[in-house]
Amino acid sequence: MANLTSGPVTRHLLKTTSFMLVTMVFQTLYFLVDLYWVGRLGTDAVAAVGIAGNLNFVVLALTQMLGVGTTTLVSHAAGRGDHEHALLAFNQSQVLAMLTGLGVLVAGLAGRGVYAASMGADARTAALAADYLLWFVPALALQFGIVAMGAALRGMGNFRPGMIVGTTTVIVNTVLAPFLIFGWGTGHPLGVAGAALSTLIALAVGVAWLTTYFLPKDAPLRFVVADWRPRLDLWKRIVAIGLPAGVEFALMAAYMMIVYVISRPFGAAAQAGFGIGQRVVQSGFMPVVALGFSVAPVAGQNFGARLAGRVRETFRDAAWMAGGVMLAFALLCKAAPAALVGIFSHDAATIAVGVEYLRIVSWNFVASGVVFVTSSMFQAMGNTVPSLATSGLRLLLSALPALALSRAPGFQLSWVWYLSVLSVWVQLGVALLLLRREYRLRLAFPAAPSAEAASAGVAAPAHALAGAEARSTA
Repeated sequence: MANLTSGPVTRHLLKTTSFMLVTMVFQTLYFLVDLYWVGRLGTDAVAAVGIAGNLNFVVLALTQMLGVGTTTLVSHAAGRGDHEHALLAFNQSQVLAMLTGLGVLVAGLAGRGVYAASMGADARTAALAADYLLWFVPALALQFGIVAMGAALRGMGNFRPGMIVGTTTVIVNTVLAPFLIFGWGTGHPLGVAGAALSTLIALAVGVAWLTTYFLPKDAPLRFVVADWRPRLDLWKRIVAIGLPAGVEFALMAAYMMIVYVISRPFGAAAQAGFGIGQRVVQSGFMPVVALGFSVAPVAGQNFGARLAGRVRETFRDAAWMAGGVMLAFALLCKAAPAALVGIFSHDAATIAVGVEYLRIVSWNFVASGVVFVTSSMFQAMGNTVPSLATSGLRLLLSALPALALSRAPGFQLSWVWYLSVLSVWVQLGVALLLLRREYRLRLAFPAAPSAEAASAGVAAPAHALAGAEARSTA
């Protein structure tokens, strides 16, 4: 376990973020390379993969629920030196992961055809989306195991296994994709289905590999079959902590689906342009995502150790980091949007939609980055309801007005992007107010060690040190 309750907070954030960022960089390359190859298949294929990819946000909602609850419980237990509870929480999260993954597999395969037909701009796009989902749904199901294992490791302050396994799976995916899509060496091109199949194979490798980290008997976290008997009290705590965060992603999925429905009358080129723009934005947000994954365990361990000053310091440092990174990305999207979109499509109509999207939504990048850090702070303190509230507010201010405006004469997609910018800045203001309230309610620890003493390493919590010593001699 990495003890995050002493030493400079900034150093912990930079160190843990660097591990996550390696994985995120490779994940970004995968997004872009995969989109590049699919783009060679035509506008319909890009639109189909974008439509199918919306289900990833639905699964992200469920995995976020599982991951946030697991990281929070494990990091709190680690912060107070309670290794047995951390071990129990880890094993219970694995049971939840297996059951939820199975449910997604069954429901996804059963409903893929109906979903594709309802979202596609035309029959060709819908058919390609259904082909893609045939292999992508099993890949989505495998994500639950990877998320649950990775979240527990992060809660213990161990980011290295996730970095190694995640990076390798992305490399496997990137290498396999063109061979399966175009039939290189086999003579049997699979088209968009090949892109999904490469993802499935890569994730299967990742699940098998990450599992090996929990098999040794002396591993800090390990599989204990006796702990797999359902503990409804722990399931309730994991879900209670993670559910609001999961609903956040569900709201995001709902927003994406609403945009695709609104864009249907504009044709496959509009859907493809939006899909490319979304991939570019997701790629640019990877550093902030990595930072968010670091904020939760760093602040979480210090919250468990009752070090209020260090919890606040974590947010301040992370917010400045996120704001700086997202400002640089916003400037890039404003300076060269056509170059970014043109990498993935040569269709003029598609490029025009993507360029307009990037130029407008880049105004909310800084706000979005800080919102993401704020959400991670709510996770660290074990209350994600404020994040859910602000996400719901954003949906009310963006998606619902967009649906109403889409029926107005002369409606343009750019109206949707402007609504998005407005909603994110309002979301940020409300999130910061709620975070201040959370500080008052949850950080009033009596007789807590000072942040300065903890940072100097002279007043580490006795229970945390005892727990670390016990783990080292186990």
